Amino acid sequence: MSLLSAVPAGLLLPESFLLSDWFSTLATFVAINTVIYVILGVIKIVPLPQRPGHKGRSRRSETRSIYPDGSL
Repeated sequence: MSLLSAVPAGLLLPESFLLSDWFSTLATFVAINTVIYVILGVIKIVPLPQRPGHKGRSRRSETRSIYPDGSL
């Protein structure tokens, strides 16, 4: 016996409510929105690949210190 046949369809809401067109549209919108936020979260977690020949942000050609004769 599968889990879907053991749980009645209209446990919290009537089955006619769950099968209505606007409810399926809302469920589709929520699903697409969830996928978009998961993708944005993964992009934020994964580090950006380094380009070859790129020195990075911490290297400057000249000092920007208040002591202009200091080391780079």
